[in-house]
Amino acid sequence: MTDPTSSFRPTTVVVTGAAGFIGSNLVRWLLAHESELQVIAYDLLTYAGNLESLGDVERAHGPDGDGRYAFIQGDIRDGRLVGDLLAGRLREPRTGSVLAPPDAVLHLAAESHVDRSILGPAAFVSTNVEGTLVLLEGVRHELAARPRPFRFVNVSTDEVYGSLGADDAPFTEQHALRPNSPYSASKAGADCLVRAYVETFGLPCLTTRCSNNYGPYQFPEKLIPLMVTRALADEPLPVFGDGQNVRDWLHVEDHASAIWAVCTRGELRDETYNIGGESEVRNLDVVHTILDALGKPQSLIRFVPDRLGHDRRYAMDITRVRTSLAWEPRREFREGLASTVAWYVENREWWRRVQSEAYRATNALYLGSAAS
Repeated sequence: MTDPTSSFRPTTVVVTGAAGFIGSNLVRWLLAHESELQVIAYDLLTYAGNLESLGDVERAHGPDGDGRYAFIQGDIRDGRLVGDLLAGRLREPRTGSVLAPPDAVLHLAAESHVDRSILGPAAFVSTNVEGTLVLLEGVRHELAARPRPFRFVNVSTDEVYGSLGADDAPFTEQHALRPNSPYSASKAGADCLVRAYVETFGLPCLTTRCSNNYGPYQFPEKLIPLMVTRALADEPLPVFGDGQNVRDWLHVEDHASAIWAVCTRGELRDETYNIGGESEVRNLDVVHTILDALGKPQSLIRFVPDRLGHDRRYAMDITRVRTSLAWEPRREFREGLASTVAWYVENREWWRRVQSEAYRATNALYLGSAAS
């Protein structure tokens, strides 16, 4: 197990993709659990980025709160802006105060919806591969100019490993990369760039590969929020194929704690850590549970043609992160799903404001032609 006395303790972190689902939950978790930490949220605010997801964070930790949080709107492909961010040349938009140069980047910014990647692969390559390259180059030049202890954590996905058979052992970090969609291929490309920058330039990078996340503030084009919001409106629930695809479900707050464990205690020589919830559930069973929780009829389910290249099963072996970092998931899936469904019931105004884009995509992709 890693010696806690040798832990890396950043004082200022940048979270890219901070207004997205995992990013906003990570920002909130960091500020709640690290009382001295400064967090710079960086996001382009595309369709899946929503500043309302950070409204409570802004009030508690922005300029009118304890001052530990700042938001910068920007593109990870903007090399000049990324360079200014890393060098500490940017100012907090409201107060004008100079933001400290970070000593860690938690990189979550990505195009992430598999179905959209099938319709338009180029955007995924541009953001996920080119954007990661720009960030890596920015870190490389910044550390050459101003050397300091630093960590770059690349947050990736189990989908880079491809698909498992029903009786296959879970993915380990030694599994070959066998991506089956443009999305997962673009994430695998980013992972390979990160590894190359470690080997070629000695950059202090780590990669995490997570299983399917769920929890509050998830854009309602993904499976769980899509099913909840449509069921609440008594609308058809599109389920791919036979619904027997299996996913390993990880609560987003558990994921946040794992990212921080890897950032602060991860060994650079290990490079990659699998993060999973150890909760394998069939998609159709997830939908049945949601309908039962909402008191809605199972007849709302509509089976639709299967996704192209649809991976049958994902499962993660988390032995490395459990034994070396003493991390393991805390949220049991059934309880976590119940609390997530309740969150969407109680926060209708949040998802109704982003519903039009999610439903436009849903109708175009599934109901007139279904979510990872």
